[in-house]
Amino acid sequence: MRFRANIENAPIFFRIIQAVEKLQKKCIIKFTEAEMHIICNDDANEGGIQVWSVVKVDSIFTAYRIQSNANNQITMAISTEALLSALKSSSSSAASATVAATVLPAYDADEVVMKLAKKNDQAVLSFEMFGISRTGRRVRVAHDVRIDVMRPADVEKLREPLCPEPDVHILLPPLQKLRTIVERLRALSDVLAIRVNNNGKLQVSVSTDSVKVETQWTGCPNPPMARDAQAQEGEGDEIQDAVDKPDPDKMFSVLVSIRSFLKFLNSHVVSTTTIACICQNHCAILYVYIGEVADAGGVLTFYIPTVLDGDD
Repeated sequence: MRFRANIENAPIFFRIIQAVEKLQKKCIIKFTEAEMHIICNDDANEGGIQVWSVVKVDSIFTAYRIQSNANNQITMAISTEALLSALKSSSSSAASATVAATVLPAYDADEVVMKLAKKNDQAVLSFEMFGISRTGRRVRVAHDVRIDVMRPADVEKLREPLCPEPDVHILLPPLQKLRTIVERLRALSDVLAIRVNNNGKLQVSVSTDSVKVETQWTGCPNPPMARDAQAQEGEGDEIQDAVDKPDPDKMFSVLVSIRSFLKFLNSHVVSTTTIACICQNHCAILYVYIGEVADAGGVLTFYIPTVLDGDD
């Protein structure tokens, strides 16, 4: 089993793990020949939120080499906090990606090598940083992160949540702005209602016996859904299309844990484009794209299940 890669885009890798670390202290990373998958599927997560991410190897790594008996795939469980610390050490640009980083490294790495290794019979993901110190000296810094390599049989059991076909897709406003509003609502309720229609309307609200607060956006784009695209490809029957076509003003809603939604909103450090899909009274599926959708380097997919309590 061999694995080695140069981290060409340390700030993006750092921001992805930064968003994941807010959700779960340990995650699963699967490296394949073309992709890196980051998975958070612990049932103990607040509100049952899960993350299933796919990142293109060439959007972050160069000189990427992987070899294993499991179809050249290596899957590991790793501490998100330890991984974040290692990536923060890689360069000042990665460290400055978060306001929580109060101490920048005393050097700026111009090369970061990540490889699978073994130290004292313990598997580790080893990071070697080569760079120039503030005084102009060439430095090498090593950082090892303990990992548990997963057996192929256990990897096969990993399954994304099964969800019905979404009722509506909508492009969310900037997550940082949305986060500011939801933060204010958190003091009022534990449950957030998200309502969306096919006419560009998005509503987030809380409702209790004593207060009801709602914020609304209009003019949000509704990206075409998979079934819409399939319908456009075929000729179809116009009368049947008219019957099947939903009322664009009909609102579809889901109730979610407000704390879960705020944890998702931590991904604003990564997001340029985020698409929300609402499965009525079942879940919200949120796609956070790394880069623009047309040429995205990957996507973080958040699954937030509905909560059954709440009067909204």
